Amino acid sequence: MSTHAARLVAPDGCRGLPTPPQRRIRNGAAMPTGPSPHSANGHLDSRRFRQVLGRFATGVVAITAVDPVNGLPCGLAANSFTSVSLDPPLVAFCVAYTSSSWPRVRGAKVITVNVLAEHQQEVCAQMATKGGDKFAGLEWSGSPGGNPVLEGALAWIDCAIEAEHPAGDHMIVVARVIQLDTHSEGGPLLFFRGGYGGFVERL
Repeated sequence: MSTHAARLVAPDGCRGLPTPPQRRIRNGAAMPTGPSPHSANGHLDSRRFRQVLGRFATGVVAITAVDPVNGLPCGLAANSFTSVSLDPPLVAFCVAYTSSSWPRVRGAKVITVNVLAEHQQEVCAQMATKGGDKFAGLEWSGSPGGNPVLEGALAWIDCAIEAEHPAGDHMIVVARVIQLDTHSEGGPLLFFRGGYGGFVERL
């Protein structure tokens, strides 16, 4: 999935539908066969890793703040956000070490998680780009913590960074929730198999 904020949402995972694998029988059960998940040197193949993990649907968030150095809004997109604890109220997300946006965001005392709606794919793409003004043309209001709440987002969560844990090529960021609320109505923006989609309710 990709490189900004924990599999940062630039869809470089599995594109298109994979060819169904052949199947074999083991102990009376059908077992999938196909390309080895390992490379020639025995390490897990990174492309295969992304393909398989791409089958786990995730929501998408924009993490925003105000750069304390220049006072301008900054942010990034992520599809690795999760709740962690109710007591104390904690959430977490991951950020790639190569992220150029995270150093600006993490400098703020308060950061804001925007839960993106299904119609905000272009907003997500804009927040996931490197460099430039990520907020150009976007409408937003201020959260109680003073950070951008994107117009149309389903919810916002103001939080403070509690801890950062190195994990491979990413950093796991744990943040304590300060304030939160719903914002707009609609369905969620989902990331699945290298592309974006929505959620269809069945009555």
